[in-house]
Amino acid sequence: MVGLLPLMLERVGILLIVAILLSRLKSFRNIVYHEHGYKEKTRLILIFGAFGVISNYTGVEIRGGSWISPQAWQTWIGTDGAIANTRIMGVVIGGLLGGPLVGTGVGIIAGFHRFTLGGFTALSCGLSSVLAGIVTGYIGKRIRIWEKRALWQAVAIGIFMECAQMGIILLAARPFEAALALVEVIALPMIAVNGFGTLLFMLIIQSILREESRTRALQTQQAFSIADETLPFFRQGLNPESCREAAEVILKWTNADAISITDRHRVMAHIGEGADHHIPLQSISTLLTRQVLESGKTGEAASRGQIQCSRPDCVLQAAIVLPLKVKEETVGTLKLYFKRPSKLDRAERQLAEGLGKLFSTQLELAEAEKQRKLLKDAEIKALQAQVHPHFLFNAFNTISSLCRTDPEKARTLLIQLSVFFRSNLQGARQIVIPLYKELEHVKAYLAIEKARFPDKYTLDMDIDPALEPIGVPPFTLQPLVENALKYAFPARSHAGRAQIVLRAYREGDRLVLVAEDNGRGIPAELLAALGSRTVESLEGTGTALYNIRKRIDEIYGAKGEFRIESRPGTGTTVTIRLPIHHSQWEDSHAESFNRG
Repeated sequence: MVGLLPLMLERVGILLIVAILLSRLKSFRNIVYHEHGYKEKTRLILIFGAFGVISNYTGVEIRGGSWISPQAWQTWIGTDGAIANTRIMGVVIGGLLGGPLVGTGVGIIAGFHRFTLGGFTALSCGLSSVLAGIVTGYIGKRIRIWEKRALWQAVAIGIFMECAQMGIILLAARPFEAALALVEVIALPMIAVNGFGTLLFMLIIQSILREESRTRALQTQQAFSIADETLPFFRQGLNPESCREAAEVILKWTNADAISITDRHRVMAHIGEGADHHIPLQSISTLLTRQVLESGKTGEAASRGQIQCSRPDCVLQAAIVLPLKVKEETVGTLKLYFKRPSKLDRAERQLAEGLGKLFSTQLELAEAEKQRKLLKDAEIKALQAQVHPHFLFNAFNTISSLCRTDPEKARTLLIQLSVFFRSNLQGARQIVIPLYKELEHVKAYLAIEKARFPDKYTLDMDIDPALEPIGVPPFTLQPLVENALKYAFPARSHAGRAQIVLRAYREGDRLVLVAEDNGRGIPAELLAALGSRTVESLEGTGTALYNIRKRIDEIYGAKGEFRIESRPGTGTTVTIRLPIHHSQWEDSHAESFNRG
């Protein structure tokens, strides 16, 4: 028994050397980490089945229950002989890694080979191998092999399976006396060595898994870093400037030797090797790129010929071409070029494919943002363009009457009507206008209303002159004044009682607009709804207030404020607070307003 232990350690050392060499092979590491389909399972069966065969060949022959053969390679065992080996170790690891199918397959290969070698324990050892594969395969489905505790679970399973083999030998091998003598010699060394070998083998497997996990984590971090840096550029869409900036970022973070980005027709940018002849804004010439644009699937080139470069001395010899999609439609490609095909390995492929999906998402978000802004502009301008037809008819009737009684006043009103409608047209084209323009709109409206109802109300303005150039949404104050005249003072029987006050002042970095009246106020049951939605009442629908609040929300978001305060019998106050500097809209529309 004591003499058998170092020989067994020597045999398990051979298998571990093979395992270490395999662990350095990329193909083996991929199988261990990505074992999913039948192809990978078949490879695992063949690999660990080979471990079982090698274990049989390198086993230590035992004859007569005690004599240990010094022969290093076992090709045939006599009828009174048996083998002490590490076969169960390979079966256990295969079953734990691959599940029932792999475990059973490895057990059958190792067990059948052991049976062909002969000896009085051939059948019992063959059966125990198959049983070990089946049992460990089903156990392997419940063990997370990458966890630390799985290491000791595997050792315990290996020891248990070896003990089970000893039991099967005692039950099935004959004569029993020879089987008992054999077990007394081989049991402890085989149990100890197989448990120790399983421990070391599991350490190798877990190191592969940990290294792969670290690689994945680094790739994920790398992908997110690239996505974060390229986001501002891809949000601008596919244009030469944004693509060039994005390509420089991608080249910095990847192992590629050159980066190209195209739309459906032209090369938008090319950074890195080959930039002297891969010229931006040229038409797409490579068949591979056109195929990717048409199919929407990733394409690869493993030679200069497949890249189809026009320069025969081009250093780029491999490429991966990824589709960039918006709403399932391919709008361009991302191409990673390499000077050596070997640099385009699995890690680079995975990173490139992940980047292609991330960039497609960025482009789709950019398109959605663009459409959202266009829709918002359209909604705002539709709200601004509302003109009440009856106001126009009343104005014409008033001017028509004055043409006979007071032609000069009729002329003045025509000018004010012209100002009013010019303000309507300008407001319908702009998101914000200077405050003084909105005040002109109010004055034009009031001039026409005063002509219809002279001495029925007063208007006081308290406007800080420094605030008059500040941008405000058009149709903000004029509808408030119109609302007050229509609904705050419905019965115009007391001349001079109706009073409207407009104020504009600065409050920190915000412009405050206030419209007050001393009218009859708003009933409490309507006050909460006004501004947030339209309402149905005898006095009106609240559409004007709703439109003002909606435009403020659309333009300024949480930075804008719209508030209505009212008490029946005392009047109503509408307060609007707007940020003085709001570049999102003001900067983009100030120039066009000045041109207008």
